Amino acid sequence: MYKLVFVATVFAAFLGSQAAMAGTTPSPANAHLYIGWPNNGEVIAANQPFRVWFGLRNMGVAPKDVKFPNAGHHHLLIDSDLPPMDQAIPSDRNHLHFGAGQTETMLELPPGKHTLQLLMGDDKHVPHDPPVYSRRITITVK
Repeated sequence: MYKLVFVATVFAAFLGSQAAMAGTTPSPANAHLYIGWPNNGEVIAANQPFRVWFGLRNMGVAPKDVKFPNAGHHHLLIDSDLPPMDQAIPSDRNHLHFGAGQTETMLELPPGKHTLQLLMGDDKHVPHDPPVYSRRITITVK
C-alpha cells in the first residue's frame, strides 16, 4: 500500500512539473511553424540585410495583447536555445518579437555561423501548450 501511495505521489509531482513547463494557452495539435527562407545551410552575403520569412500552418497570427483561439505571434530566436516554456519569451537581440503580427523581417548579422529558430507566443508572449516552434536552422554570413 505504501509503495502505491509513493508511486502515485511521484507520478503526480512529475505531471505537475510537466504542466509548469508549458504555457497555458492551448495550441492546435497540428500546428506547424517553419522558416520559409533562408534555408538550412544557406550562405548569406555580409554587410547587407536579408529577408527572413516565417511560415505557419493550421494556426493563426494575432498581434500581442489580442487573444484569439489557436493564434499567436512570432518570435525569432537568433543564436539562442529555446527559452523556458512557462515564462514570457525574453526580448533582446537574440529574441526578436513580432507583436504586430508580422510574418517576415529584414535581418543583418555579422559574418560567421548563426542559428535561427521561430517560436510562437500567445497574447502575453508566453509559448503555447504544447509549444509551437520551428526546427533550428544554421546559416553562414560571409
